[in-house]
Amino acid sequence: MNSHKDVDPLFEVSWEVCNKVGGINTVIRSKAPQVIKHYKDSYYLIGPYIPENTASEFSVGVPTEKLQKIFEKLHREGIICHYGKWLIPGEPKTILVDYKNYAARKNEIKGKLWESFKIDSLNTQYHDYDEPIVWGDAVGRLLEEINKQYDHRIVVQFHEWLAAGALLYLKRNRVKVATVFTTHATVLGRTLAGNNVDLYSILSEIDSEKEAYKWNVAAKHQTERAAAQQCDVFTTVSDVTAMEAEHFLKRKPDVLVYNGLDISKYPTLEEVSIKHKLYKGKMKSFIEYYFFPYYSFDLDNTLIYFLTGRYEFHNKGIDVFIKSLSQLNKELKEKKSHKTIVAFICVPRDVSRIKPDLVESRAYYIDIQEFIGDIMKDVERRVIRFMISKSSVTEKDLFSKEFLFELRKKIFRFMRKGTPALCTHELPNEGADAILNACRQGGLTNTEEDRVKVIFYPIYLTGADNLMDLDYDEAIMGSHLGVFPSYYEPWGYTPLETGALGVASVTTDFAGFGRFLGDTGKKDPGIFVIKAFKKTVDEEIEQLYSVLYDYSQYDREERIKNKIEARRLAALADWNKLIANYLNAYQQALEKTYPGTAH
Repeated sequence: MNSHKDVDPLFEVSWEVCNKVGGINTVIRSKAPQVIKHYKDSYYLIGPYIPENTASEFSVGVPTEKLQKIFEKLHREGIICHYGKWLIPGEPKTILVDYKNYAARKNEIKGKLWESFKIDSLNTQYHDYDEPIVWGDAVGRLLEEINKQYDHRIVVQFHEWLAAGALLYLKRNRVKVATVFTTHATVLGRTLAGNNVDLYSILSEIDSEKEAYKWNVAAKHQTERAAAQQCDVFTTVSDVTAMEAEHFLKRKPDVLVYNGLDISKYPTLEEVSIKHKLYKGKMKSFIEYYFFPYYSFDLDNTLIYFLTGRYEFHNKGIDVFIKSLSQLNKELKEKKSHKTIVAFICVPRDVSRIKPDLVESRAYYIDIQEFIGDIMKDVERRVIRFMISKSSVTEKDLFSKEFLFELRKKIFRFMRKGTPALCTHELPNEGADAILNACRQGGLTNTEEDRVKVIFYPIYLTGADNLMDLDYDEAIMGSHLGVFPSYYEPWGYTPLETGALGVASVTTDFAGFGRFLGDTGKKDPGIFVIKAFKKTVDEEIEQLYSVLYDYSQYDREERIKNKIEARRLAALADWNKLIANYLNAYQQALEKTYPGTAH
């Protein structure tokens, strides 16, 4: 095991190494290049071996002789280790642990967790709780053997309760390594917020143990709490999560490790302005065949607002967004505004198929597009001829009678009666869908008179969906404003990513990123932070409505100012700045575990 001479090795353990489940995968892969800058070849990632998820992510390599001996020893115990590189920027050295043959020890492991930490996991399910705990115990064994072979001080970072089994194994067996535990969102906080409990207003009154049993998350909560209390340094990603952790896990975090991005991987403002025009054009083409069969409006006087995330109706602030849009719609109608807002709600859920009317409209639209495209070179030549001869131009000069007759037939076929749907797809049990019901209740029904139009887009943005055909980043860049008014958001990557893509966005001070920014007090803040903490829902809706309305009144120059400021603010969360918080946590853990030893 070759280590960089002057750097103590770092092992980073997460269920999301080579295994994308949620946001932690983004955190680790985006910060890896900065960690490698500091630790060089003394940095190792440890994750689960899940073949179907790792095939395109992991490149098998040859371990060092010492590691090979450790792997052979563990193989005899049912722990199979795969060594290689994670195929992300920096290609960090990675060990994936196959724990399937180790699962027979499940009950023994759970018994030890009860004896040592009073973790009640008797009635847990394998895939929900037992699987990561078994994997974690296997990782703990691996780290124990590595520690025996190593002549350096070792620091190990564990992410979330899913990796806590490894930390608790080390503590239970008194293995001397420096440990850092990071919770990205408390188990109980996420559960309560997801069940519409007004978490922050009653935080001090919540009996965490009682609530954990009530919501069937006792084992996860107790595992997380034990890890937070047993680790040498406890960290979390924002001060809003720190408040939760202190109350639920009974330990105040030692260091806040804010989440960042590698801004160098994002397009420059010059590139963004070119891409905005291109992708906005694609979104407007989609809007044309979505709405224009029924009625038309001025697309040059139209703004695109955008919300995306998991289908967590309250947690992600979808409820607040729809109510604010409803208020905006009423205001613009009352003022007889010529402005149109098209609000996309891109939240994946189960769907059956694209609505047949929309499939048909798209086909007719493409047919018209291609029909006109076929003669555009000839039309261009005629326009130039008339212009340079200073002659006036009429429709008949440019198009033949036959062409105009055929075009009118195609346009007639394109037209429809009725009202554009609120959703692009047919949904199972559509009558119970919270988004559609909230839109209808708020009077957002896509009538011709509505100044705010809503498109619920319930699929992942892959770039190949036979509708917009834009991926996530492209859709963001084609929009004017990203709106993410989350209630529960320990950090909040979406407004940060949106800003990095040169698009203005909205977040709240419930989100870690919103609190990180604070109140800039600027006229053109770029990233708008709604002050929702300890405010009523009505006050939050009023604030968001004000931002949405004011933004709709901005001219092009004001919108550009906000784009530039959004990009500048996103750069504050570049990993080259924020990695210092992680390095600080590692150093504190080393000093606590190995007092008096040289760095």
